[in-house]
Amino acid sequence: MHNQHIAELVKIIGSLKKNDAILAFLKNILTPAELDEIATRLQIFKLLKQGVPQREVAETLGVGIATVSRGARELKYAPQGLKNL
Repeated sequence: MHNQHIAELVKIIGSLKKNDAILAFLKNILTPAELDEIATRLQIFKLLKQGVPQREVAETLGVGIATVSRGARELKYAPQGLKNL
């Protein structure tokens, strides 16, 4: 990915002040499946941070164990972006 494109995306999202505007923007640039996937990943992180076992997270959210394992790796090796959950 192009870092400048990511930086622009971050800047735009950061400039949006209201939740309704953020949601509208996300719905405009993401497919419904992409938006749902991002929301599910957020829930994976939240449940893992609460100490819920990986298999239980997978069952609860209806995702594969590999998806949950990826989330667990992110929490372990790169938690800085997820500390505010």
